Amino acid sequence: MKRNGARSFFSDFKDFINQGNVVDLAVAVVIGAAFGKVVDALVSLVVGGVLEPAMKKAGAASIASWPAGSLLVALINFVVIALVVFLIVRAIENMKRRDARAADAAPDPQEQLALAAGRLADALDRRQL
Repeated sequence: MKRNGARSFFSDFKDFINQGNVVDLAVAVVIGAAFGKVVDALVSLVVGGVLEPAMKKAGAASIASWPAGSLLVALINFVVIALVVFLIVRAIENMKRRDARAADAAPDPQEQLALAAGRLADALDRRQL
């Protein structure tokens, strides 16, 4: 009886793994982790290059030492991360729009062929061939 239970368990597990949304979720997690590293690098660049000198100029060595500093740091990180993600998504959307415009601007080969066939038929009719 254990064999049937084990077989049923493994069969159910195999069916679960073979579902398309499980594989899609796994791919999304892997790509999300890689994308997270890109965003972290951009945030570090922005924080290190822009915010850090501004904080030194303002005379604040470390925000984290303030009473609500860790909350403020988390909010700054959130805003910078949201900005970076927004800029990346906006750039991707612009590329998609550009590609769509290029596809719309390209003449349809079938339409061109139909027009050419029509012109040929008209020319043959004029010459009565």
